[in-house]
Amino acid sequence: MGHLGAAALPVAVTLQLISGKPLVAVVRGDLIESVHNVAGCAVGAGGALLLEFGAVDVPVYLRSSAKPFIAAAALLAGVVERFGLEQREVAVMAASHEGEPFHIEAVRSILRKIGLDESALQCGPEPPRDEQIANNCSGKHAGILALCRAIGSDPMTYMEPDNPAQERILRFCAEMSGERLEDLVLGIDGCGIPVYATTLRNAARSYQRFASLDGLDPTVAAALRTIRDAMIAYPEYMSGTGQFDATMIRAYGGSLVCKGGAEGVYAAALIGAGIGLVIKVIDGSERARPAAAIAALGALGAISEEQRRDVARFERRPLKNKRGRIVGEIRALPGALP
Repeated sequence: MGHLGAAALPVAVTLQLISGKPLVAVVRGDLIESVHNVAGCAVGAGGALLLEFGAVDVPVYLRSSAKPFIAAAALLAGVVERFGLEQREVAVMAASHEGEPFHIEAVRSILRKIGLDESALQCGPEPPRDEQIANNCSGKHAGILALCRAIGSDPMTYMEPDNPAQERILRFCAEMSGERLEDLVLGIDGCGIPVYATTLRNAARSYQRFASLDGLDPTVAAALRTIRDAMIAYPEYMSGTGQFDATMIRAYGGSLVCKGGAEGVYAAALIGAGIGLVIKVIDGSERARPAAAIAALGALGAISEEQRRDVARFERRPLKNKRGRIVGEIRALPGALP
């Protein structure tokens, strides 16, 4: 299975090929102080290429942008029906949450229902808190533990790539991106589970399938629809109060779900249009991701003026000094994308 800890290409070659388009500027006073390069890809029905900029055929780790697919793999094993999981709990399974009280309560609820407690989590603490349940990935880990319980695999080894739960997850993720499980390049995510790499083109195809559900086995389509519905119904549970993902989902009123990932990854499924979009900020900067995502949606003609107003604070983010004074902004370069 895959190549855990190995690179698909020699590191020097990979770094040479990962390139992007200058897209997001950090403006201080009257000068552009820094620029972030971004790569992105969007596909529509039948895999039609709708948008491409930067290198889109080099493997990158999807990080937390893969969480909806990880959660769907658990749903395919019947965890909702077996353990009586609610929508908010399904949403937190796909979450990069902020450790707010309602997040922690939802994770604890999943663990209670599957007969485990917080000691079963192996995701590590989230600074400055020392509780593993406060880790932004604890909902995902609870979902994987539920999968272990459903299929009878060892919850003590749930993070190992040869655990049957992880094999199911990785096989499903490979299928969603149109690849073979044995060809996946694997690494270790920040929370300890296996993380897979795929190209932005294949990742966009994954999210296009998530958006449209076309051509999928009915049971797979039903699991993905359940994930989508939970993300739409409880966006704060899979993100956080006032966070970018939650704000975007609410702004689109049910026609978009999205999931950010570490190192500047962002993925969106435009449900009504059947479009999948994935971007990668090349230097991994989190600060550039919201403006880059909104710019890409604008290039697709997939964001209205009303939606722009709803997310305006992310499209042009104030740059503040240590005293809280606004000294500039982070925004997309005008005309950078067609």
